[in-house]
Amino acid sequence: MIELTDKQIAEYFHRSYTAADGLWFIKVEEKYGFEQALEIDNEVWKVLPKIQARFLKSTGKMEKGIDALFRCLSTKLSIDGFNFRGEKIINGNGFKIIIGECPWHNLMIKSGRKEYSEQVGSLICKTEYSIWASEFDDDIDFKLKNQICKGSKFCILFYFRNSFKRYFSDVY
Repeated sequence: MIELTDKQIAEYFHRSYTAADGLWFIKVEEKYGFEQALEIDNEVWKVLPKIQARFLKSTGKMEKGIDALFRCLSTKLSIDGFNFRGEKIINGNGFKIIIGECPWHNLMIKSGRKEYSEQVGSLICKTEYSIWASEFDDDIDFKLKNQICKGSKFCILFYFRNSFKRYFSDVY
């Protein structure tokens, strides 16, 4: 048996997770076509964020709320290899996450599927990140302002309490 460090074990599972996601999509696409594969993938991403959010909330002994969402989502993005920064806004009633590098977009480029990145990111990111919001409070809204896969330099994710929606009029 090969002795692996905790870091090597984590890398093994991370690579397996991303490879399984990509291979699964490609095999569904081969059998049913791109549109059907994207539709099914979207259904998967309606569930996976719930599992991730609930695990991180439980592990971090967190309750609901915008601060818990910020901490758990930042942890998830870090684990997944995103290059990002978070900024709390409006006295803690909202925050934005600015993503400078997306590992999923990078994988699509590396695998020669850049032309599909915008379609995948447009649907899956909106689904995934809105599910994250709903796991922390029904009063938290999510808006996606920019996306790397659509040619922007950054992806910008906004999360805020619905009662502070008026402060985010430029997002709508």
